Amino acid sequence: MSSHSTKNVYVSRYRRKRERKTDYRRRLKLLLSGFPRLVVRQSNKYISAQIVIYENNGDRTVAEFSSKNLVKFGWKGDEDNIAAAFLTGLALAKLARESGFSADRLVPDLGMHSPHKGGKLFALLMGASEGGLPITVGEEALLDESMLRMEQLAKYASELKNKDQKVYAQRFSRYLERGLEPEKLPAHFDEIRKNLGAQNV
Repeated sequence: MSSHSTKNVYVSRYRRKRERKTDYRRRLKLLLSGFPRLVVRQSNKYISAQIVIYENNGDRTVAEFSSKNLVKFGWKGDEDNIAAAFLTGLALAKLARESGFSADRLVPDLGMHSPHKGGKLFALLMGASEGGLPITVGEEALLDESMLRMEQLAKYASELKNKDQKVYAQRFSRYLERGLEPEKLPAHFDEIRKNLGAQNV
């Protein structure tokens, strides 16, 4: 008489959802809308965006840009703050225009992130909209100009420079190494914004 051993079988379903990488219900809803998606993702260091069109044989990426590449447009600031997020959206819009992309509407695909007012995700969407992409950002989610231009940081840097230049040099070493005095960050932001060809200003 033969005996059979029974093994416990664990079926791993929806691994990307378990790892908080994909919300399948939200993704299905976006796909069913029929509109191209503005896919936004962020890590500890960068924020990135893609324009993606769903096709029968898979997603097709029309344009993509990451904040780590802002240096190619002359950006000397950090790549993970609100200013960088806005400029990333603006740069994506520039690439989309140059590719000939056009659509009546783009729907935001923010993945598993829960955006909050004043956050980087909305800053990126604002940049994309200013660059001419057909995406709507509700009034309640808009960031004011002072936040986009990092005016508070610039003010703090200016005050610190006058108070303690040694601490100033240590705290803003990354900016200074790149050739940017942090108190001049708003003007630098305006320059890059202009260079990226903002459309809706």
